[in-house]
Amino acid sequence: MGLVRALTDPNIRKHLLRDEGEVIVDEVMHHWLVYALPVLEVAAALALLVVFPFVDLDLAWFPFLLAFALLGHAGWKVLANFRDRFVITNMRVFRVNGVLSQHLATMPLSRILDITVVKPFHGRLLGFGHFVFESAAQEQGLRDIRYVGRPDQRDLSIQRVVQRSGLRGPRVN
Repeated sequence: MGLVRALTDPNIRKHLLRDEGEVIVDEVMHHWLVYALPVLEVAAALALLVVFPFVDLDLAWFPFLLAFALLGHAGWKVLANFRDRFVITNMRVFRVNGVLSQHLATMPLSRILDITVVKPFHGRLLGFGHFVFESAAQEQGLRDIRYVGRPDQRDLSIQRVVQRSGLRGPRVN
């Protein structure tokens, strides 16, 4: 159980500045659509495993090996997407991602100049969008956050946090 938790939980809370009063406003996981391709890969792998006993013995290794390669790739993609988290706090936004090594990109609320919410047609139908952050820095690890569920509500929550912090206009309580 400890190994499963260590592999699947990015442990967001350890990155909080608790002594400074930082709290999580929203923790954003990817929209369910990012799991559609891995599910199709698993279905293809299962189909190959069903066909495996009926293939000529000299060639049977190929569908068997291909099925396990598809299962491994699908598992890796699911794990990578599950561990990719975008977090909005009362002080900053940050993103934690990575499976074997973990990457952390942070942007204080004061550095956010503009947030563009891109909702492609299929994203509008399925309820997801992409965030594009513009900041005072030229390069940052938080520029593109893709496949965000309920993007309008999440954009409003970021705007509320920025407004309440007093960074844009008068402070609202």
